Amino acid sequence: MSVETREVTEDEAEIRLDRWFRRHHPGTTQGVIARLCRTGQIRVDGKRAEPNTRLVPGQQVRIPPLPAAPVVPTDAAPADPRALHDLEAMVLYRDDSLIVLNKPAGLPTQGGPGIVHHLDGMLGAWRNAEGERPRLVHRLDRDTSGVLVVACTPGVAARLAAAFRGRDMEKIYWAVVAGRPVPVEGRIDLALTRSEDPRAGRIAVARKGDPEAARALTDYRTLDHAARKLAWLELHPLTGRTHQLRVHCAALGTPILGDVTYGGLRGPADPDRVGENRALIEGLDAHLHLHARRLVLPHPKGGTLEVEAPLPPHMAATFRTLGFTAPPPRPPRLRR
Repeated sequence: MSVETREVTEDEAEIRLDRWFRRHHPGTTQGVIARLCRTGQIRVDGKRAEPNTRLVPGQQVRIPPLPAAPVVPTDAAPADPRALHDLEAMVLYRDDSLIVLNKPAGLPTQGGPGIVHHLDGMLGAWRNAEGERPRLVHRLDRDTSGVLVVACTPGVAARLAAAFRGRDMEKIYWAVVAGRPVPVEGRIDLALTRSEDPRAGRIAVARKGDPEAARALTDYRTLDHAARKLAWLELHPLTGRTHQLRVHCAALGTPILGDVTYGGLRGPADPDRVGENRALIEGLDAHLHLHARRLVLPHPKGGTLEVEAPLPPHMAATFRTLGFTAPPPRPPRLRR
């Protein structure tokens, strides 16, 4: 085999070099790619490049003769009809770049220990003729419902992932909380860290001077309340820390309804960090009441896409019980 030169296409913008290479030569291992980069055999525009180099459309990638690779099956497995049906039911918006889903509460985004059924696995039902499937670009917790975006191609996935990393998004969540926050609107500026107390969940409000602390900011406002015992909050996370909204709401003294993990937190200043779980209220559904309501994101082909998701059934039932009136979601809109 001779040396080959291939041009990076528009759709491949921002893809890492190693991922671009595996896309075109799927039998090549990461170790081989790293060695070829280290020895200068893989080059970008004639220059040495690291495997994590982000590519730009129009660049020329030098592909040296490659070692024999194992045969990779080209025929994708038949689509799972049930997964296909379930995915289609989630679709809020679709074009040739991305698909926006309304993830149900209780469906894990990805697999893990003991997790067999998850959204990432279901996406295989949408493989295209080349065997490629949509890719996750962000995640929601298992018990959080609402707007979730997947990319149709690797290039789009890279651009959207970069937008999420740069916080070039507007994310709005709805939550029902136990109690009513005081003040009724404001900003929560509490750094978070890994919890040292397994009874208090994976994440905790960081103590002053904690070297592992990560700043976390959430804007909130109260949209309605029921006799000051429960409230409907709009939450706007300005950072994207793990379990940020759940820990921040608990730190306000108003844990999210159904939050069995953080509902016992009393607040960062209280030395008794764990107590009776106030997020479980008799007569109301025990599932987590946290919903990714709205997402505004830059579309990979220009403009801004706005998508809203309807409430999940358990939250809709709670809204009816408490007398909260939620406006219906607005149709998706792509503004150029």
